[in-house]
Formats: sequence, structure tokens, C-alpha cells
Amino acid sequence: MWRFVLQRLASAVLTIVLSSLLVFFAVQALPGDVATQVLGRDATPEAVAAMREQLHLDVPAWQRYLSWVGSALHGDLGTSLVSGDPVAADLGLHLRNTLLIAVVTIVVAITVSLVLGVLAGLYRDRWPDQAISWLSLIGMSIPEFVVATLLVLVFSVTVPLLPAVVLDGPNATVADLLPAIWLPAAALGVVMAAYIVRMTRTSVIDVMAAEFVTTATLKGLGRWRVVTRHALPSALLPTLNVIAMNIAWLVGGVVVVENVFNYPGAGKLMLESVYDRDLPMLQAIALLGACVYVVCNLAADLAAMALNPKLRTGGGKA
Repeated sequence: MWRFVLQRLASAVLTIVLSSLLVFFAVQALPGDVATQVLGRDATPEAVAAMREQLHLDVPAWQRYLSWVGSALHGDLGTSLVSGDPVAADLGLHLRNTLLIAVVTIVVAITVSLVLGVLAGLYRDRWPDQAISWLSLIGMSIPEFVVATLLVLVFSVTVPLLPAVVLDGPNATVADLLPAIWLPAAALGVVMAAYIVRMTRTSVIDVMAAEFVTTATLKGLGRWRVVTRHALPSALLPTLNVIAMNIAWLVGGVVVVENVFNYPGAGKLMLESVYDRDLPMLQAIALLGACVYVVCNLAADLAAMALNPKLRTGGGKA
């Protein structure tokens, strides 16, 4: 078991290191001169040269990368070129706002999708399965920004129950943002739940046809006991990776949805950083996204190990 955990941890660390390399050099390769972007097009060549020296742009890229990694390991992500404040402070404030949406989306979407997926699998080819399958297919086919627009049309225009856009800034309190998180969370949850429902349905159908489930049924166990005690743990194994991938997908999904609702989160901050060429902020956000992806997959592997005894004893593969 410990060998399995150590292998996954080593793989996670390697992935983060490679991601940091890709993130750093991809951001550095963005078109346009950062110094010119900060100072404006009317800046003199001397001022641009001084700014490039201040930002260490005259230093070779590999040296800048090592310096950036060394500072990041000590919790220093640099200084924002726009606000002049530490990147960690600005990012932490926007990340708090994004987490409000993400937590609601994850809890509600996963719970609802697992229930619907299990029901669809148990009532295969009957009306509950057909209704759930059609709804999940529609959810998979519509991009999140279209879902967000439809939700605004219904719940902000036709029936004005929730705000269409957020007028508060990143310093807004949780109480101020609370009415505004539901539509973004719903837009992300619809798309996220659709994939989990499809995978859960397929897994339940496959497991319910397995021999050990048939044996448990022949022993006289009740249907729901067979489902909850025998079928469901095995059916969740392939679903865990889909859940992990969808949680990691939220990193990209919030970029679109937050801009639709003008929500002051990390996704909106990322697009603003691209426009302003705020390289330290953009590097920090991109690296954070890579870390979230790695952590989600590591958590899925560990959860699979907890559900599958073969993985704990070395008798199976993840």
C-alpha cells in the first residue's frame, strides 16, 4: 500500500515540476513586451530598458525560472505588475471568491449526478433511464457559457430572482457575494453533472451484471442492500476518475462563467492578467491550476485504493 502511495506522490511531484516548466515558458512566450505594456506605447526606449531591467527581463529565461521556483517554494509568488501588491495576497482574495462557487458546485453536482446515475443504471431502458439520459446528453452538448446565458435569461430577466451580474469587487464579503454564486454554480454544475451521470450509469449497469451481484441476489439479500453494500462500491471506482477530471475542469470552467457574470474570482483575474500582461499573476494562477489537477487525480487514486482491496495488497492496478 505504501509503495502505491509513494509512487503516486512521486508522480504528482514530477507532474507539478513539468507543469511549472511549461507554465513559465509558455507565459514568457506570450506576444508583446511586458515593459511596453506596463509603461504604455509612448514610453521612451530608456524607460522601457529600465523597466525590463527592473523586471529582470534582461536575464536568461532559465535563470529567471530557477529564481521564480526558489521564491515560490518559500511562498513568494512575486509582485503584481498591475496593483503592485504581492501576488499571493491578490490571488488569495480572488481564490476565496472562486471557492464559494466551486464548493457549491462540487457538493451539489456530485451528489445529484451520483443519485441520477445510479437510478438510470438500475432502471435501464425504462422511463427514468430515458429521461435522465436525455437530460445528461443535453447537458454534455451545451457549453457552460450558453447554460449561463440561459440561466440569466430565465432567473434574472424573465423571473428576476437572482442577480445577472456581480457589481461588488474582490474585497466583497461572503454575505455580499452569497446571492450571486447560485447562477454561476448552476451553470458549472449542469455541465459537470452530465458527464458524471453518464459514467455512473454505465458503471452501475456493468456491475449489476457481474457474478458477485448475482450471487448476492440469489442468497436472498434485498435489492437495495445488494446495490448499496455490493454493487455501489465497485461501480464508484471508474466514476472516481471522471469526478476528479471534472473537478479539475472547474479551473477552466470558472474562467468562462466568472466573466459571464462579472464575478470577482480567480478565473476573471486570469483573463485580466492575460490582457494586462501581468506575468507574475498569470504564472501563479496557471501553476495553481496545474496543482489542482494533480491533487484531484491523486485523491481519486487514493480513494480507489480505499474502495479496492486489491490495490492495498498489490493485487491490482489503478
